[in-house]
Order: sequence, then structure tokens, then C-alpha cells
Amino acid sequence: MAAQQQPEPPVGKQNPQDALDEQEAASRVEQEAAAHAAVVAELEDRWRRALADLDNLRKRCARELERERAAERARVAAAWLPVVDDLDRALAHATGDSNPIIEGMRAVRDHALTVLAGLGYPRYEEVGVPFDPARHEAVKVVDDAEAAPGTVVEVLRPGYGQEERWLRPASVAVATARRE
Repeated sequence: MAAQQQPEPPVGKQNPQDALDEQEAASRVEQEAAAHAAVVAELEDRWRRALADLDNLRKRCARELERERAAERARVAAAWLPVVDDLDRALAHATGDSNPIIEGMRAVRDHALTVLAGLGYPRYEEVGVPFDPARHEAVKVVDDAEAAPGTVVEVLRPGYGQEERWLRPASVAVATARRE
């Protein structure tokens, strides 16, 4: 028996089943395109977030590096303070001679003070200023009729630093209130 052939639609007319298949295919293509667009949008979002995270990490590392540099600078400067103190004590015992060794020690001490100031830790040893607990450490209280109460009358050990960067406070003697 011969297989029956289905009649072909007339030219110019389309089979309704073919039209449905084309619509389904077009619908699938649109769905796939929408799915791909969603994936691309998600990947772009993840990419932008990764870039932002990387930028934040770079900035945080730069801040931490600066903090570490400042901390190391303070540690090194603090380690040199006893050397400067020893030079000060040695020079305090030197007589008024113009001995070349004494002049050399004075030059070394002055150079050390310049380096400390360059690191952001200038020396301060003011007398006659009001006592400031942020800058001074009171180690002695004295009765001084000529000084106002609460005034620094003697600096026993100079302090180093400024504003928020204190290396050490100055050890001072402070005048007390006058008793009458």
C-alpha cells in the first residue's frame, strides 16, 4: 500500500500549524534573549561591585600603610629619646669651656633635635606657661611667690610632639596656690 500523501497547501497560504511553530520559536528566542540579558546584567552588577570592593580595599590599605608608617616613625623617635636625654645630661655637666668635644656633642644633640622635629616631634620646654595635662606631667609641686598658681616653673625633662602626635609629655614642676 502506498503511503498517502497529505495535500500541500496552496501557494500563498500558510499552514496554521507552521504559524504556531514559528510563534513558539520566536517566543523561545525572546525568552532566551531575556534570560541572557538577565545573566549579563547580573554579571555587570557583580563586576561593578568587585571594582568597588577593590577600590575600597586599595583606599583602606593606603590608610593602614600611613598609620603603620606613623606608628613606626613614633617607635623610632621614642627609641632615640634616651640618647638625646643622655646628651642633654652630659652637656649640663660640661663647663663653659669651648672644648671641641663639648661643641661636637652640642652639634650632635642639635642635629638629633632637628631630626625629631622633622619627624613631627618638636621639643618643647616652656617655662611660665599654664600647666596642660595633655602636654605636661607634673612631677613636683613648688611654692613660688613670683609665679601664678598652676604655672610651669621648671622643666625637669623636655617633652616632644605636637597636637595629636605626642611622643612624651614634659616632666615639670608646677607652682601651687599661694597660702596666706
